Amino acid sequence: MASERTDELYKILLSKGYPKELCAEIAYKNMNTDYTATRMLGYLYRISNPRIEDLIDEMLAILSDRNAIIQKKELEQAQSVINDVYQNGL
Repeated sequence: MASERTDELYKILLSKGYPKELCAEIAYKNMNTDYTATRMLGYLYRISNPRIEDLIDEMLAILSDRNAIIQKKELEQAQSVINDVYQNGL
């Protein structure tokens, strides 16, 4: 089930005249979390009518940022476990 932000993103993309299939691909397959949809909406509010190439580039940048944040959180969790082992032993 899509979030309100994802639905909003889909509608905004459609209203800007992008192909329906592209709008669905971006909104429902790639920008399908509140974080990513909100970031893309912010981009669309700042840049009124980006070219498709620029829209895709921004989508990839947002996904890259999200993946970096996820990886950082995973590494922080792993480091926390290692620190606990050092302090308390196995």
